[in-house]
Amino acid sequence: MVHFSSNVFFVAFFLYCFAFLFFVIAIAGKRWGNNRDPEAHEKKWGRISFIVSCAALLGHLLFFFTRWIGSKQIPTSNMYEFMTFLAMAIMIAFTIVYAIYRKNLLGMFTLPLVVIIIAYASVFPSDVQPLIPALQSNWLKVHVTTAALGEAFFAVGFAAGMVYLTRVVDFKGTDKKAKREQFWLEFCYYSIILVVGFILAVFVFKGAGYEAQFVQEKVKIDSQGVEQSANETVDYTLPPIAKPYNSQAVKVDAFLGMKDGLFEAPSWMNGVNAGRKLNTVIWSLITGTLLYGLLRLLFRKRLSAVVHPLTEGIDAEDLDEISYRAIAIGFPVFTLGALIFAMIWANKAWGRFWGWDPKEVWALITWLYYSAYLHFRLSRGWHGKKSAWLAVIGFVIVLFTLVGVNLVIAGLHSYAGV
Repeated sequence: MVHFSSNVFFVAFFLYCFAFLFFVIAIAGKRWGNNRDPEAHEKKWGRISFIVSCAALLGHLLFFFTRWIGSKQIPTSNMYEFMTFLAMAIMIAFTIVYAIYRKNLLGMFTLPLVVIIIAYASVFPSDVQPLIPALQSNWLKVHVTTAALGEAFFAVGFAAGMVYLTRVVDFKGTDKKAKREQFWLEFCYYSIILVVGFILAVFVFKGAGYEAQFVQEKVKIDSQGVEQSANETVDYTLPPIAKPYNSQAVKVDAFLGMKDGLFEAPSWMNGVNAGRKLNTVIWSLITGTLLYGLLRLLFRKRLSAVVHPLTEGIDAEDLDEISYRAIAIGFPVFTLGALIFAMIWANKAWGRFWGWDPKEVWALITWLYYSAYLHFRLSRGWHGKKSAWLAVIGFVIVLFTLVGVNLVIAGLHSYAGV
């Protein structure tokens, strides 16, 4: 059953890719020279795109439930399963929003996000892992699924915000304000390319069979305050620019003469496998920057300026409304999943509602941020660019909560990074 679910997931991934390409045809095809009826063209290809994306979502749902049946546990217990579920939740949120507003440009921005998240999930081990005792609870189902669904609507709000900013930023302006907006919007595109570059690097080195292994000595303090040392093996699939702190190389495949890590990860990065994760961040910067540079050479202009012409004719107020509505829907769902259900589960698992665990703290920060977003939107009248920038920054905080916290800090949720 698990093998079948993996095959279905593979098909769903390619359907997502095709749906994205069809959305691009729906938008970009309006500008083709022989297109006599642009509106009919967009309507036709938009319908095809939506049908294909729905088929992909059905395949994704089939993957989720068959994996659940085959493993006899809800597939949200590690990073691979959670990220694939998050991608599915984003598609559910997108399908709901698209059915209401019918904006094809939203699909052109949301589908790549889904594809990138699925590709990122594929970096992690896909084997079914037994649940640790703290996860063996029905509250896992309601906590993780509702929290992810809330974050999925935040993702759609982010996509609409990106489309809005691409639509309204003045790319011909030369004053200080226009240049600042151009720079930060382009930085958002650059950040997305960094993730794509990292995924490409991982798959290239995996395909080449690259391996590196280190033995790391860790000092732990037991319940009686006595220091105890233990050795842990850390496996790398990318050349070790940053090796684990206080470690020795066991095996390092040759790459550009590299026989050991160039430097050790800082000692204050004490998350699970922090050295390996720091190494992936560095490779993301290297490969993503190279990929971004190649794209800039190809188009000879900012990537945001390349996409901007495709947004012409789109009502900016509609995009602003979509972003707000998506976040307004996601906020109460996230409140239930990430705070209320999470605290109930924490009390069941650890005997306390709140313990200042890093993930708990950042979930609270995320909730406070979106609370401020809604406050400024409804009470202060922050519409348009201000609202769109807040939507974009908010999802960056969500991603840091999901991924970045595990790099720096070890906590009760660190198993999610394994």
